Amino acid sequence: MAVPGFTLSAFVFLLHVNSVASYPNGKVTKSCHRMVPEHGHSPQSEPTHHMAVSQTTFRPGDQIEVTLSGRPFKGFLLEARNAEDLDGPPIGSFMLIDSQVSQLLTCEDIQGSAVSHTSSSKKTEIKVYWKAPSSAPNHIRFLATVVEKYKIYWVKIPSQIISQPNALLFTTPKATTAPSSTSPPISHLTKPFSASDCGNKKFCIRSPLNCDPEKEHTCVFLSFMRDEQSVVVEMSGPGEGYLSFAFSRDRWMGNDDAYMCIREDQTVHIQPSHLTGRSHPMMDSRGPLEDMAWRLVDGIMQCSFRRKITLPGVKNRFDLNTSYYIFLADGAAFDGRIYKHPQQPLITHDKHDVTDSPKDVGGSRSSLLLKVHAALMFVAWMSTVSMGVLIARFFRPVWSKAFFFGEAVWFQLHRMLMLTTSVLTCIAFVMPFIYRGGWSWHAGYHPYLGCIVMTLAVLQPLLAAFRPPFHDPRRQIFNWTHWSVGTAARIIAVAAMFLGMDLPGLTLPDPQKTYAMIGFVIWHIGTEVVLEIHAYRLSRKVEILDDDRIQILQSFTVSEAEGHTFKKTVLAVYVCGNVTFLIIFLSAISHV
Repeated sequence: MAVPGFTLSAFVFLLHVNSVASYPNGKVTKSCHRMVPEHGHSPQSEPTHHMAVSQTTFRPGDQIEVTLSGRPFKGFLLEARNAEDLDGPPIGSFMLIDSQVSQLLTCEDIQGSAVSHTSSSKKTEIKVYWKAPSSAPNHIRFLATVVEKYKIYWVKIPSQIISQPNALLFTTPKATTAPSSTSPPISHLTKPFSASDCGNKKFCIRSPLNCDPEKEHTCVFLSFMRDEQSVVVEMSGPGEGYLSFAFSRDRWMGNDDAYMCIREDQTVHIQPSHLTGRSHPMMDSRGPLEDMAWRLVDGIMQCSFRRKITLPGVKNRFDLNTSYYIFLADGAAFDGRIYKHPQQPLITHDKHDVTDSPKDVGGSRSSLLLKVHAALMFVAWMSTVSMGVLIARFFRPVWSKAFFFGEAVWFQLHRMLMLTTSVLTCIAFVMPFIYRGGWSWHAGYHPYLGCIVMTLAVLQPLLAAFRPPFHDPRRQIFNWTHWSVGTAARIIAVAAMFLGMDLPGLTLPDPQKTYAMIGFVIWHIGTEVVLEIHAYRLSRKVEILDDDRIQILQSFTVSEAEGHTFKKTVLAVYVCGNVTFLIIFLSAISHV
């Protein structure tokens, strides 16, 4: 169980080291047409890299060496275009000189029509060959997009023009470097947001529920206020990296309309984006946003903007007069690049129309089904099964009298507790599948261990139903099998719960969850050790008669009576402690 802060820091560091833009492996086919990285920043205006060609004239079939060089860069995209139509499709195909640093891409269904990087390692020069096609236009210009850092890049750096021998002189080149996008003016907020109008004039989402961003630094606040045909959005919360929210048609990330406030040094960038799944969000133009403003005070980030309710023809922006689930998330950001949120987003319990009547709602970072799943598994494998094991191991002589159906009291209690464990496990087992709609590929080893536990939980009572009589020679084999299966199930269940507590879908508080689990394991093992020591000391005082491998007490002595009282006392204390741990765990689950 790693320290959460260290784990997050290491995760962010590794991502930073290994990342080049959004595609450190160079698979940038999405950027083939515009040759613009989807980084959410404006390109640099003055190129610092140079494009050179081995010859200025060509014929169809010629191979021309193209060189891209300059100060160290991490990523690049190289294409050949018709010099008279630089926005047209790529022309011809490339051949690699060094496949360790460059790779071919298929753009516009033309194989090898572009070249990109293979890794984020720094390079100062790239050389490739370009083969002129038979249908090549008269004039060709090579264009390169170069990424030095995530927010520092140049788009469509041009080479000199190469022409066919008999072509007319090319005298009217178009602009080749993409112009810097003009961002709408951004102002600074002068005071914190207020929750006083929530439910009256504003539609608000707050976490914790009913918190006030004016007074509480930990308050995560999002509000929407309709103003004629637009909506004014306010978002606030503790953030060293970014705050974001998204409108979603379901409770899953993907195909969502998202908005981000990204901190960079002492500045906040307000950026619309869209989510295509669990991958990095795609940054979009800021054009649809108006009246943007932000504020950074005491580690609290606040930003606001205005957006029209409907944006016909604007891709990836939802109409706001429709009901959606609303997600709230935060995470780390470095050098303008955002990283995956370390905890599950806060999600509203229901769909809401933010342009409708104002409301004041909350949300949860964990699904109710997952909460119930965790609660039932904890009750089953940290409570009922533990008490059932203790009763079977130490309380046979204490409750040996026959009860219903001629069975001893200890056996009736043991059987009832173990059947309860199996039933709770079966009920809890199906809940994640209902929640996910199938298997979860993002939960690590937890679901695999859960399936093993489920199998053993069903197998154990089936084995018990076919146990041989006491005097049957196979009884010893059954005893060992029953013990082995039960012990294996308990160990694997505890391991599965430790792994499950760290999953973002549950979002239990750190480090209390770890301490509670470790505390319970120590509590149970300590109880078993105490009872084992007591049983050993009692055996030295009481005469034991061994009859047909069954230990039968020969006489009910004073030592035995004291021993039974001690065991009952230990069990009572154990149950009280068990209930205490159970209350702590269930309370933690109910508050996420």
